[in-house]
Amino acid sequence: MVATPLFSAFYFGTVEHYALIARSGRAVVDIGEHYERQSHRTRTVILGANGPQALDVHITRRSGERMPMRTVGLSYAEPWHARHLHAIRSAYGQTPWFIHYIDDLGKLLRHRHERLADLDLATLRMALGWLGLKPELVVEETYVEPVAVEERKLWNLRHTLHPKRPLPAGVPAVGPYAQVFGDRHGFRPHLSILDLVMNHGPRAREVLLQG
Repeated sequence: MVATPLFSAFYFGTVEHYALIARSGRAVVDIGEHYERQSHRTRTVILGANGPQALDVHITRRSGERMPMRTVGLSYAEPWHARHLHAIRSAYGQTPWFIHYIDDLGKLLRHRHERLADLDLATLRMALGWLGLKPELVVEETYVEPVAVEERKLWNLRHTLHPKRPLPAGVPAVGPYAQVFGDRHGFRPHLSILDLVMNHGPRAREVLLQG
């Protein structure tokens, strides 16, 4: 069992997020920290016919303003949620498990969450349900200070588990596993949990625990 991971909030999250949760049985999500652009907070990456595709959530914010995650609102001025559903259908519509999960996805993405944090947490809880994982999940509304990280013996991954940075030391890399366009692109690591679940269904949990 690994140490309790301390995460930033994430939109669906990568397979590595869930591998850590599955192995620890616990997780802490900090929604009191400052929002950061181009991170897992607003982005998840799936694998489509043309390769990896980033799905980005639209938020409301004033340029240059630093905001705690818990205060970041969602913008529906453009139908990003509909585009995400279309992209997921295009990427995974022919996978054996798509039909089992698309109704849940559609309901979640059509619901107009007001806060980014609420959307992120909803995607996390939905994915945990799909995986059959019931971790001890703590959501912190105020920033978890370094002294608290030390006292609680948390594994601080808020700034290191990031789409633009190498996988942090000690974080288990998930895969290779079969992917719907693997014959065209080869195995693509570090993708959204959506990729693993759509390709492997209930067996996704086993894949997370391998290695």
